[in-house]
Amino acid sequence: MHEKIEKLRKLKLLFVEDEEDLLFIISDALTKLQANFLTANNGLEALEVLKKNPDIDAIITDINMPLMNGLEMIKNINEQDIKIPIIVMSAHTESEYITKASEYGVREYLLKPFDFIKFIELITSMEIK
Repeated sequence: MHEKIEKLRKLKLLFVEDEEDLLFIISDALTKLQANFLTANNGLEALEVLKKNPDIDAIITDINMPLMNGLEMIKNINEQDIKIPIIVMSAHTESEYITKASEYGVREYLLKPFDFIKFIELITSMEIK
């Protein structure tokens, strides 16, 4: 696991989540792991963060959020022809969300409640530039 945490530390991640409690837990754990990460509370904010930080290696996003949901954000990123790995993290298992995310090129999913071990396994196994 130490090797995977070292790999995680080399990445710059963007977490997009509107639930303050969950975002706090994620931020606290990533800070303790000395990970390089940014956060956004919705898709609109995430697009601004991405614009100011083109060196982000991967985005981990919720689906249901105010102002702009995760699917709209992913669609917008694709329309800008930005190539970045995206992980959808959601409590929603409805097939329509999964299908739509797949249409937008998303291949990785994490179901809530958020599991850090699964997240570390997934992010360190992905092909990230």
